[in-house]
Amino acid sequence: MPTKETRLSSPATLEAPPRGATAARSDSTQPSRTSTLSVALAGSGGAGVMTAGNLLLDAAAKAGTYGLMVRTSGPQIRGGEAGALVRLGSQPVQALDDQFDLLLAIDWMGVGRFADEIVLGPHSAMIGDPDQGEAPAVFTATGARYLPLPLKKILKGIPGAWANTLSLGVAGTLCGLPREALEAALRESWKKPATLEANLQALAAGADAAAELQQAWGRPAPVWPPRDATQRRWLLSGNEGAGMGALRGGIRFVAAYPITPATEVLEWLSPALPKVGGTLLQAEDELASVNMIVGASFGGVPSLTATAGPGLALMTEGIGLAVAAEVPIVIVDVMRGGPSTGIPAKSEQSDLSMAVGGLHGDAPRLVLAPNSISDCLGTTQWAVHLAEALQAPALVLSDQFLGQSRCIIDRPEPLPYVAERLTAPADTPDYLRYRDTESGISPMAIPGRRGTTYTADGLEHNEKGIPSSQASVHATQMDKRARKLERFDYGPMWADIEGDADLAVITFGSATGPVREAIARGAEQGLAIRLVSLRLLAPARVEAMSAALEGARRILVIEQNHGAQLYRYLRGHFELPVRPDKYHRPGPLPLRPDEILNVLLSWRNAQ
Repeated sequence: MPTKETRLSSPATLEAPPRGATAARSDSTQPSRTSTLSVALAGSGGAGVMTAGNLLLDAAAKAGTYGLMVRTSGPQIRGGEAGALVRLGSQPVQALDDQFDLLLAIDWMGVGRFADEIVLGPHSAMIGDPDQGEAPAVFTATGARYLPLPLKKILKGIPGAWANTLSLGVAGTLCGLPREALEAALRESWKKPATLEANLQALAAGADAAAELQQAWGRPAPVWPPRDATQRRWLLSGNEGAGMGALRGGIRFVAAYPITPATEVLEWLSPALPKVGGTLLQAEDELASVNMIVGASFGGVPSLTATAGPGLALMTEGIGLAVAAEVPIVIVDVMRGGPSTGIPAKSEQSDLSMAVGGLHGDAPRLVLAPNSISDCLGTTQWAVHLAEALQAPALVLSDQFLGQSRCIIDRPEPLPYVAERLTAPADTPDYLRYRDTESGISPMAIPGRRGTTYTADGLEHNEKGIPSSQASVHATQMDKRARKLERFDYGPMWADIEGDADLAVITFGSATGPVREAIARGAEQGLAIRLVSLRLLAPARVEAMSAALEGARRILVIEQNHGAQLYRYLRGHFELPVRPDKYHRPGPLPLRPDEILNVLLSWRNAQ
């Protein structure tokens, strides 16, 4: 139980600021070498919006600029509205900004539905074709400057050209990216040689048109620091990072059923696994996929599946089997809005309660959460290592924001975490698969090894694996399964701890990016905040958390879900030095830095 609850008579739930509200900022409204620039490309499904956004990010990477692209779309399987939300910067970018500097609409069909996501202000500009209708009133009411651009008329003069390549030239030039970087990105991605030249002309026409638009906007293009040719950077999504982390960790078998927003994990692994001698199988459903990876792992092959909330719900019995039989498996859950089918293409941190407590019976398992796009690689790799070392299921809680967004990052340093399972050699004398060892970890025999045959199923069992319902046997095996997770030395990877101020924020997953940026902005205003971003959620690291919060007199828990799931988990499993306050809201809108900064300032001032 908390030991010092007298400082706050009751926990405070902080309210979200009004839409568009911002805290005082020290950065200039004009772009500089150290600022960022945010642009939204939007239009109807099929207009090539996502392609243009990806090419813009590719060009930024070639120019040596950091950047982030977040995908957004409506609930339709095909068609509907689509948006590519891009933020470029001279430093690594982990979150979207609070407002967009530029909105470029390839067409206006459905774009108004993004009003809550694409927030404009008086210093923003919006570009659209006046021949395709007027800009939605929700955008013009913001005071943003409207810059008409006759996209259709320009394209008529360039047979074979597409509107999204013309838009790429406009947006890229207004973002300060050199034309050669834009052209290089287009050339590398173009799949139809017959129309490449026409679209290069469209790109150039867009760049030329941007010069006039720039003058009408009255805002010069940003000047980014020159590219450092010696610095290695990667461009990847969180789902791609999770796939690479799985391979680096030692995964060699994957069985999964496609589901938004986790499918890209499988798409990346499908061609990559055979290169390292592995296999990917598309199962008929999530029930089959989890049981397939339990079987493959029982056979000695490190195994993984990837899914989202609805799929995870179907997998719970199979995960419970892995707990009881002590079979290591890894499940990457790319969380989305829920419950039920919910909002498949939007992000929300709402599977936490299910992950840490959703199995029947007392079922110890590992639950981890990457806190950035690049960390999807490292955390998944670590999860494979932990699952194999502890012979337990590991759930990796990514989400749609991390999984489907693409980011330019510094090349991550290689991690030492590789799958290493304690196995029993052939003819092990007096072999007991579930021997009650001091560590709780017992050697796992690989099927076919002489003299080590045992039964593995979901029934409670004695040390030999023989089913038993005796109370002493059940207690012994329950203690064993819990002890191996509790006593393991997880090292410093369990959390990122930054700062030592007496005001502390606890968060996890994709909420970490906007919280980090808010803390940095607050430091410019004299606000000192300690950050604890949890990477290992279960088992609870009670002593490590106490050390991380030593000296903290107030604690605020920040998360993106409706039920304050992290807050309730912390209250139930950790000995916090004070009773924490909480700020939480559901998706689908991502948390933004100034939103969090406003919360932090009001929280500090409410002492």
